[in-house]
Parts: sequence; C-alpha cells; structure tokens
Amino acid sequence: MQTDHEEHDTTLLIGDGLIQQIASGQSLAADEVIELRDSVVFPGFIDVHNHGSAGIDVMQGDASGLQRVSQYLAAQGVTAWVPTLVPASDDEYSKVSVAIELAMRDHGVGARVLGIHYEGPFVNMAQCGALHKSFFKTYSGPTDLNCLRTPKSGVKMITMAPEIEGGVELVNQLGERGWVISIGHTRADFQLLDAAFSSGARHMTHFMNAMPQLHHRNPGPVGWGMSRDDVTFDIIADGIHLDRSVLRLLMKTKGSSLISLISDAIAATGEGDGDYTIWGETISVQNGRTSNASGSIAGSVITMLDAVRMMRTLGVSDIEVAQMASSNPARLLKIDHECGSIEEGKRADLVAIDTSGNVKLTVVGGEVVFSAR
Repeated sequence: MQTDHEEHDTTLLIGDGLIQQIASGQSLAADEVIELRDSVVFPGFIDVHNHGSAGIDVMQGDASGLQRVSQYLAAQGVTAWVPTLVPASDDEYSKVSVAIELAMRDHGVGARVLGIHYEGPFVNMAQCGALHKSFFKTYSGPTDLNCLRTPKSGVKMITMAPEIEGGVELVNQLGERGWVISIGHTRADFQLLDAAFSSGARHMTHFMNAMPQLHHRNPGPVGWGMSRDDVTFDIIADGIHLDRSVLRLLMKTKGSSLISLISDAIAATGEGDGDYTIWGETISVQNGRTSNASGSIAGSVITMLDAVRMMRTLGVSDIEVAQMASSNPARLLKIDHECGSIEEGKRADLVAIDTSGNVKLTVVGGEVVFSAR
C-alpha cells in the first residue's frame, strides 16, 4: 500500500465509504475480501484540470456525457476530477455549469465530479495557447464575475493572469468568494506576481506552458514559480508539453511536495490519432501530440495514469507519485481533510496498480467502480 509517508504490506478495513482501519501484517474481519498481491495501492488520483475524454467535450457534454467521462477516468485510476472550461459565451458557461451540477449529484459508477474549473477568460491575449481570444475578458468590477456560473456547491477554481486590467483586484474578489486561484496563460513580472500572491494566488497552471520561456535577464513567471517555496504548480507530464529532462529538473529544484500532476485532457483522449472537432475547430492528434490549425498544442490526450507512469519511469518514488497525483491536488482544492491520502477516517478512494503499471482496481467511496478482473 502507498500512503504519503510510507510503503508497506497492509490490510484495509473499509466501511460506510471510509477507511475504518489500517493494519500491517495481519488480516481483519470483513464481509468481503479483495486480494491485491503484486499491486501497489495508491490514494485515488485527483485530476484538477480535465476538458473531457472518451469522445466527450466538457463544453458540449450534458450530465450523462460527464458521467461517461467519469466512468472512463475511473478505469484510469481517477477517483475525482474537476471539469475544466475554456473561454466561451456566457450562455455556454451557464449550460455547462448546470450539467456539472447535475453530474455532481449523481456521478454514477465512476470518478466523482468535484466542481468547476475555468481556464480563463481572464487571461493574457499574448499567451492564448489554444484558447479563443474572442472570449477573453478584463476586470473592472464585481459585475464582471457574473459570467462565472457555478454549481451551488463544490470546488470553484480559476486559471487567470494577474497582468490583465484589474487583475490583482480580481484575485482579491475571487479569494473573498472562496475560489481556488491559479496563475496561468500569463506574462506577469515578479512584482505583479508577488502582488497576486499576497492577494491569494499561490498556484500556477500547467507550469512552463502558456508562459514565456525562462530568460536569465527576464525570469518571468517560470523563474518566479521555481524560486518560491511557497508557490505550488501543476504539470502535464507527457514528455510533449515538458521534456523528460525538464520533468527531472523540476523534481530536483521544486520537489514532489509542491507539484501536482494534471492531464489537461481533451475529448480526443482515449480515441487514438486522428482529426477531431473540439472548441469549434479541428484539433489533430498524431503520435500523442495535439495541435490546432495554427500549430499550437491544444491540450493533451493523456490520463493521470499516463502521467503517473511517466514519473515512475523517471525514477520518482511511489511515495512522491502519491503526493503529486493525490494529496497535493486534494490540498490545492482544500479537500485534503477528506481524501488524497490513505488514512483512517478518510474516504476510501483508492487505485491499485499492477506490476505492469495498469489499473487493477479503482474504489470510490468504498465502492468498486472499476475492476480489471
């Protein structure tokens, strides 16, 4: 079994959706026993940045479509995820928010839907990546937040750039409303980033992507994120968005306690190479790399399981992987009191990985939602 702190042979007693007891080197009385020899049990993976999978686009999907994504993600070891929106019209935002709320009420047999993540629209035009500039916004007052429709409960997360007009005040307003604020699609300098940090923005989205390259005379967001031990960030560990050598560098300079893994998956994830109509344009997938008509990378087609496999091939320990895929995302979303690690009293959200790196079993709230048997 894999916790945040140790790795050992053990037995878990699960009841009422929670981990009731952890016992090392002994059996516990139970109504049903699941044997997981030759497997590593991790806390369930939590994906805070996912645009869709299995042919379903979050921006186009209804509640049943989001449930199908949840089922697919569960087979990839994900026990909870945050549907992520791209800049769009207010009407589209409203429609997707309703679908997410319905999916949160009944996620079916799959990963839990935790809430909503807006990637934009308050981001830098010069760092748009694959996001559509026509829907970008600046901030002039609280009424500008009316476009951000949210479910009645759950996580509210946003990726924004503090250098937009009114950006630091936007951070203040979002913080007062309980949002998880992440800096991304940005060109902000150190002074502005420090101001945003003081106002509550202390995480960075898909680090190094959609921000200027590190320069020795103008370190920018990359230098800021790497130099501060009180700033966390997430990464797309696919060997495409970030080279394997850069992944090693980030582990060496930042460490597993400050890095979360994300998928940044799009609807084409799990569908293979080909051309797909996503976000109103054609996105091509070739050899696992996405690109739009302008040649920009447009999200990824990996899962959290792929990211975990990548980090393990780099020699990252399973303890560190558990932090990056589970406990750090839970802490970011402020739900680490209930999940993200294997501890007595926490949710029984678990994934068992076999010796080949494949998911053998996924458990959400004590219920088996995927089994490879």
